[in-house]
Parts: sequence; structure tokens; C-alpha cells
Amino acid sequence: MSETEAESEPGADAGTEPPAELDELIAEHPDEVARFLERLDVVNDLLDTADLATAAMDDRMVQELSGTATNLGAAADGLATDEVARLGEATGENADDLADALETLARLQRSGTLDDLVALADLAALASNAMDDGMVTDLAATGTRLGELADTASDEDTVRTLESLLEAVGEASADPPEPVGFRGLVSALRDLNVRRGLGFAIAVARGIGKRLGR
Repeated sequence: MSETEAESEPGADAGTEPPAELDELIAEHPDEVARFLERLDVVNDLLDTADLATAAMDDRMVQELSGTATNLGAAADGLATDEVARLGEATGENADDLADALETLARLQRSGTLDDLVALADLAALASNAMDDGMVTDLAATGTRLGELADTASDEDTVRTLESLLEAVGEASADPPEPVGFRGLVSALRDLNVRRGLGFAIAVARGIGKRLGR
């Protein structure tokens, strides 16, 4: 053997020997390495399949995939806003209330009540659309008058007067009154309460006549 061949053999052996780190890794995890080697054929098959799928994609498919990724990125950017963050916080803070509301909505849906409510809302919308301007004006005027009547009925003086009138009617109905003639009427006018009641009745009659004359 020549000196040149003798010098080249150690170099060749050094190039084919595995690194020391790999030897240590194999020595530390022999079971894992053995299982990996057992499944090496499966790994190679998966890599081959991935290569075939990549090679089978034409330019149009690559463009569509790229466009999909772009759209997903844009959607993610659109969701990364302060409004969405506040919505998420509000949802977390009111999770129990939202859960109860959804449960109520689900019960309405299961019982069919939700469909009835939707139909009623549609009917109300149709009725509102069918009303012309004149009908709307009349309805608004009626609502105004009803509001004024409610204000009048809630007035303290009116309430007190009506209470007194109802109490008087109740007391008079408790004992049926006897018929009164002219002499009895003259005698009753001497009673202060009778004169006060007649004065009130006359004032009411005057007010009614005034409003009827408008």
C-alpha cells in the first residue's frame, strides 16, 4: 500500500462516521430512535405524498390558495379593532345574562311562540305602512287628547273631588232616601251641607255648559 492510500483512508473513515452529538442522542434515547426507524417508511410515504400534491397544483390553484390566505389575513385585521375588543369584553362580563337570554329565545322557538311574535311584528309593520298621513295625524291628535285627559285625571284637586263624590254616592246608597216634596226641599235648604252640595253641582253644571258651548 502506498503512503498516499494510507493517508486517504483515515479521512474517508472520518467522513462516514456520524457526529458525536448524534451518537450521544442515540445512546440517550434508544427506544425513540428504534420507533422512528420502524416508522421511517411511513414518514417517507407522507413526504412523497406532500411532494405529489405540491407538484399537482397548477398556477390557478396556487393563486386561489394565496388569495384565500390574503382574505383570511384581511379578515383577521378587520377583527383586530377596539370595537371588537370591547364587544368581547362586554360578552364576557354579561355571559350569564346572554346565556339566559339565549335559553329564553330557545324556549320560545321550541314552543312556536317566537314565530307568533314575528308574525305579530310583521302585521304591525304592515298596519303602520298602510296608514296614510291623515290617519297618522288623527292618531297623534287622539294620543295628545288622551295624554291631556290623563294629566287632568291625575290632578290632585280632581282626584280629591272625585273621591269625595264617590264617597257621598256610597253613603247615600247605603240608606235609600225617602221622597222629598216642596216643603221637605225648603227644609233641606236650611242644611249647610245641602247648600254646599248644591253650589258644587251648580258649578259643575256651569263648567259643563261652558265646555259644551266651545
